[in-house]
Amino acid sequence: MVNDLLKKIYAEHRVEDAEGNLVNPFPSAVPLETGQLLYDLVSAERLARTLEVGMGYGLSAQFIAQAHRDKGSGSHVAIDPWQHHRYRSIGVSNLKKSGLEEIVQFHNQPSHEALPRLHQEGFKLDLAFIDGMHLAEFVVRDFANVERVADWTSVIVFDDILPRTVDEAARDRRTRAWTGDVYKALAALERHRPDLVCLRVDTEPTGLGVVLGLDPVDRTLHEHYDAIVAESVTPDPQDVPAPVLARAGAVDPQRVLDSAVWDLLRQAREHGTSRRRGIHAVRRAVRKDLGVDVPRPRLVDLATA
Repeated sequence: MVNDLLKKIYAEHRVEDAEGNLVNPFPSAVPLETGQLLYDLVSAERLARTLEVGMGYGLSAQFIAQAHRDKGSGSHVAIDPWQHHRYRSIGVSNLKKSGLEEIVQFHNQPSHEALPRLHQEGFKLDLAFIDGMHLAEFVVRDFANVERVADWTSVIVFDDILPRTVDEAARDRRTRAWTGDVYKALAALERHRPDLVCLRVDTEPTGLGVVLGLDPVDRTLHEHYDAIVAESVTPDPQDVPAPVLARAGAVDPQRVLDSAVWDLLRQAREHGTSRRRGIHAVRRAVRKDLGVDVPRPRLVDLATA
């Protein structure tokens, strides 16, 4: 475990608000396996600039900020308009308790307001974790706005893409553990952005989506957003594809961490390699190391690289 407070939270399943009231943060808070993967990515790959949408109880922020602290540099941006209300400021408080508050810049704004403003300010990131509103249209919008402040070598991770049941995938929440229809977001990216490398990672309990090969100037998702919403938003119960429920094609998380993909992306960052020159090696590594059959993009899909 990366720090004493996280160890205590995961052992006792309790966080504390400013009045001393104890709250069980689970299953809303990130699972231990997800937090550890985020920590390992940021620390091992020395990712300097990170961001998350949806801070909640602050556990993911702690894993990421602690990685920056342990490697000696880096900064984190957390966006969550519900922090001081629904979450009783517990996320911010936990960062202070762990001595990590100076590493984290908190934005008490909706992501669709904060991300465009960060883009205007010239902010750039190496890793983003999207764990905000668990509805497909919100996730796609967050991805599109996050990609604009990324480099092609950056990685975007989002949570809860592998619901275990149809009820868990409902848009109208009716279960304690809830993924919403986030799984549709990755499918939408695969349909509308075949130039991206989309991975399903088999973390417990409900998986992660990892997207590589980004293109910050691509406007496809923005231009086709209304069409994506129209095809994605359907009434409950959701028609969750059988392969999603069966976790078909989901890759073991350790296998993902051990892939040569990360060395390739780090070298590309360090040498300023363009997307057009570097993306093919990344795609080959995904096929070889992870056994994922990444569709070959058309040349027109790489036109902005």
